[in-house]
Amino acid sequence: MNLDFSQIVPSIPFILKGIWVTLQIVSVSLIFGFILGTILSILKIGKFAILRWIADAYTSVFRGTPLILQLFLIYFATPQVIGYDITPYQAAVLTFGLNSAAYISEIIRAGIQAVDKGQKEAAEALGIPYRPMLTNIILPQAIKNILPALVNEFITLTKESAIISTIGVLDIMRRSQIVSAEKYIAFEPLIFAALLYYILVMVLTLLGRVLERRLRRSD
Repeated sequence: MNLDFSQIVPSIPFILKGIWVTLQIVSVSLIFGFILGTILSILKIGKFAILRWIADAYTSVFRGTPLILQLFLIYFATPQVIGYDITPYQAAVLTFGLNSAAYISEIIRAGIQAVDKGQKEAAEALGIPYRPMLTNIILPQAIKNILPALVNEFITLTKESAIISTIGVLDIMRRSQIVSAEKYIAFEPLIFAALLYYILVMVLTLLGRVLERRLRRSD
């Protein structure tokens, strides 16, 4: 075995800068996905059949096609279709946000439907309108119940973000590939990138557990 990790030591600060890029894209995408996913989940349990169908069709398309295909369509096809020269960063955020919304909508829908029906019946008996009942009573309880699933979505998105290296975004993966090409080595920079992703996932997992414990104490 011809391994020499000392070769990548000068390049470590360069690779580490990719952590901020990765977290920034994932965080913005998750916020966008959460907002859109919440809207979709409300449409799915609403009274209008056409809106339910649209929300279900959206979820079906984004869950039924590969994420990397969605990324390529948005990045490479957008200039052709609408004439807008989208940046790699914008394409990454838009793709992950739209994809995440499909999964989050199902998570939130399940969380809303898991809330005791007595809550809704009590609110209706008190004359509380549907929208305030949903936003002030049902949704807060649903979010508390689905927090582990949301944290898991954040973790999954963090790992899957490595594919944005294929469109030139300077994330952890892309920077490790650049070092690999410059040094003519593959194992050392890729293993270092794997270690960084693993640390990020472990930190997010621990933060999720801490948040869960605090929410349980507040019950």
